Amino acid sequence: MNLDPLIHAPARLAILSHLFVVESADATWLLAQTGLTWGNLSSHMTKLEEAKYIQVKKTFLDRKPTTILQMSTKGRRAFEAYREDMRQLIE
Repeated sequence: MNLDPLIHAPARLAILSHLFVVESADATWLLAQTGLTWGNLSSHMTKLEEAKYIQVKKTFLDRKPTTILQMSTKGRRAFEAYREDMRQLIE
C-alpha cells in the first residue's frame, strides 16, 4: 500500500476532504474551512490542478472575481483510493 503523497500532505488532504462532500466550492469558503492562508491555498490548488485532481474556474459573481474549485473524476477516484488505503492501515 502506497499512500498518495500528493493527497497525504495535510493542506491538500484538507482541501480534498472538503471538496469530496460538496459539488463545488469557492476559494473563500475553503479558506474559512481549512484555515489556510490565500498564498498557501493557491500553492496547493496549483499542485492539485496540475495533477488533474481538481478543476479551477475563475469567474465573476456580482461583478466580483471568484475562484470556484471542483473535484475532478480523477481526483475523486484518487481520494477514494487514499481513504481505502488509510482504512486498511488503521485496521
